[in-house]
Amino acid sequence: MTTNVGMEQLIPLVNKLQDAFTHLGVSLSLDLPQIAVVGSQSAGKSSVLENFVGKDFLPRGSGICTRRPLVLQLMNGNVEYAEFLHQKGRKYTDFDAVRKEIEDETDRVTGANKGISSVPINLRVHSPHVLNLTLVDLPGMTKVAVGDQPPDIEIQIRDMLMQFITKENCLILAVSPANTDLANSDALKIAKEVDPQGLRTIGVITKLDLMDDGTDAKDILENRLLPLRRGYIGVVNRSQRDIEGKKDIHAALQSERKFFLGHPSYRQMAERMGTPYLQKSLNQQLTNHIRDSLPGLRDKLQKQLNSFEKDVAEYKNFRPDDPARKTKAMLQMIQAFSNDFTNAIEGSGGDVVNTAELSGGARINRIFHERFPLELVKMELDEKELRREISYAIRNIHAIRVGLFTPDLAFEAICKKQIGRLKEPSLKCIDMVIGELGKVIQMLGEKMARYPRLREEIERIIGTHIHDCEQRCKEQVILLNAVQLAYMNTNHEDFIGFAKQSARATCAFTSPAS
Repeated sequence: MTTNVGMEQLIPLVNKLQDAFTHLGVSLSLDLPQIAVVGSQSAGKSSVLENFVGKDFLPRGSGICTRRPLVLQLMNGNVEYAEFLHQKGRKYTDFDAVRKEIEDETDRVTGANKGISSVPINLRVHSPHVLNLTLVDLPGMTKVAVGDQPPDIEIQIRDMLMQFITKENCLILAVSPANTDLANSDALKIAKEVDPQGLRTIGVITKLDLMDDGTDAKDILENRLLPLRRGYIGVVNRSQRDIEGKKDIHAALQSERKFFLGHPSYRQMAERMGTPYLQKSLNQQLTNHIRDSLPGLRDKLQKQLNSFEKDVAEYKNFRPDDPARKTKAMLQMIQAFSNDFTNAIEGSGGDVVNTAELSGGARINRIFHERFPLELVKMELDEKELRREISYAIRNIHAIRVGLFTPDLAFEAICKKQIGRLKEPSLKCIDMVIGELGKVIQMLGEKMARYPRLREEIERIIGTHIHDCEQRCKEQVILLNAVQLAYMNTNHEDFIGFAKQSARATCAFTSPAS
C-alpha cells in the first residue's frame, strides 16, 4: 500500500460519494473515477475478484452469472465482514450468505430468468487481506440468448458496458483467457472502441496454465503484442475441479506463485505476475487516477453545488399559491411540449433515441414515400375494361357517323376518369398523417400526466389547430385535382400525341436520303 495516509483515503472518499449518489437515487452525472471489469463469459472475471477477497462469494453456474453491475468496494481493516448498501447496518461474516443475497437481490430486479439490469448492487468487503480498491464487475459478454433471455441480450449487455467504459474517468480492466486467440478477445475489442490509444485499459490474462504445450503468452505479457499504456498482468485462477473441490484460495495463490516461478517463459517476470501483484497494481493505479482526476472532479462538484445552492435560494421564498410562479411553470411546460413536438417531427434528436420502432416524423416520412405510393399501386387498372371504355367513348362521340380519327373528347373523358381516381388515395394519405400527429401529441402528453387539466387543454387546442389545417389541406388537394381535370396540355414534352408523331413523320419524309 502507499505510505501517504492522505493518498490512502482517496479511494474510500470516492466510495462515499458513490454510495451517497446511489442511496439518494440521484442520477450520477458526476464522472467518478472507478475500474470497470469487462470480459467474455467464463473468462475468469469472478475468480480474479474472489482471489482479491480470498473468499468464494460470487454467483457461479452456466450462462450469465453477473446480471447486474456489482460495485465491489474492498476496504482494508482488522475485521473481516461484508455489507450491502441496500441493507445498511447488517454485517455478513458468512460469504455463502453474501452470494445468496447477491442472487436474491438480482432476482428482485431482473426476475428469475436470465435477464439483466443496469441497476447496480453495492457491496463493501472489509478484510485485513485486501487493499483499498473499488471495482465494478459487469456482465460477461455473450452472443447467444439462453432460456428466457431476450434475443437481443448481446446488444443489451454491450449497451450496459458502454454506459460505464465510455466515461473518461473509468479505467477498464479487460480480462481475456490465454487459451483463446487474444487478437479476437471480446474484452480487448470493446476496450479499444472507447480507448483506441490504450491509455485507460489494463490487460489481465487468465488461464495461462491451460495453454497448449509449447505455447505461451510472453509476447503479450511483455506488451509487445497488442500494446497497452498500462500493460498486462497474468494470473492463474483455480480450475473448475478446484472450485468444486473447495480448494482454499490462499493455497491456490501459492500454486499460482509456484507456476510463475517454475515456468521457463514467465520466470523472469514472475515478480510482475500473479493476483497479489495485480491487486497492488490496481490499488496504485486507481489511487493515482483519482489524484489526477481531483482538479476536474472538484470543479464539477463546485459547479453542481453552486447550482443546487441557487435552486435552494430560489425556493426559500417559495409560495405554492404564487400566481406568477404558476404562470412561469405552465409556460415552461408548454415550451417544453413545443420543443419535444418539433424534435419528434423534424428528427433533431433527443436524450433517448427509439431503437425499437419508427416514431414521429419517421413514420410520416414512411407514409409519403412508402404507404402513399403503395396506395397508388393498389389502384387496379383492368386493361380490358379500359379498352372497352375507350371504345364506347369513341363510338358515342361519333354517334351515327363513322370517324376516321380518334376524337379529343374521348381522350379527355378517359383521362379525367383516371385522374379523378387519384383524389381518394391522396385524401387517405392526409388522414394517415393526421393519425400519426395525433399519436405524437398523445405520447408527449404523457409527460404532463401530473396535470390532467393542462394536458387536456393543450391536446384540445393543438387538436383543433390540426383539424383546421387538415380541412385546408384537403381543400387544396381537391382543388389541385380539379385543376388537373380542367385542362389537358397535350403539348407537354412528356406527352406523345398525334401532333408530335405527325411532325416526326413529316421530318422523316422530307429529310434527304443518306
